Amino acid sequence: MSSHIVREKQEPALLVLSMDTFDEEMLGQLLEWSPTVICTTGTAEKLDASGIKIDWIISDGDSGDLQSDVKVMPSGGDNAAGAALKYLVTHNYPAVNVITDVLDLKDFLFYADKINLVIFRERQKIYPVNSGFSKWKPAGEFIEVLSHPSGLQISGLEATSTNRYKTTHDGFFTLQFEQPFLFIAEDI
Repeated sequence: MSSHIVREKQEPALLVLSMDTFDEEMLGQLLEWSPTVICTTGTAEKLDASGIKIDWIISDGDSGDLQSDVKVMPSGGDNAAGAALKYLVTHNYPAVNVITDVLDLKDFLFYADKINLVIFRERQKIYPVNSGFSKWKPAGEFIEVLSHPSGLQISGLEATSTNRYKTTHDGFFTLQFEQPFLFIAEDI
């Protein structure tokens, strides 16, 4: 029999901005190692109804009567994503998984090089990559480039439409570009 000791901040925090289109099985996987859970007031009731322990609610009011030990994180003039990411970076969290229905990459640009960031939206996994990024994928998998890179060079991929690519074979694909990073999306 093995045992696992999970230390605080060892697993990515979970930021739930909205989750109307998110798969419950995937949510269970993200909660598997009891991450710090931060949510908006709009998602707090849904998480609470599912029996999920909430650590922080982003609100300029109070947390309501959901769970007794929930802390309130004021937005401080930021949007919910900005407030949570600022907190996580300031408190040395190495990574965060974000669940959202609406993606505005501007909310994440400032933090893309400060914390390991993975955004889940509908059936996509979105994350920033540096130039020279390479990843093994089976043939026929789709990758979408969400930023508008200058000097984009690809290998192992073929364009299927604007900014959407398919892997040409089992093996590595590589992205080269001029910016410090860009966001890509994988279908999940």
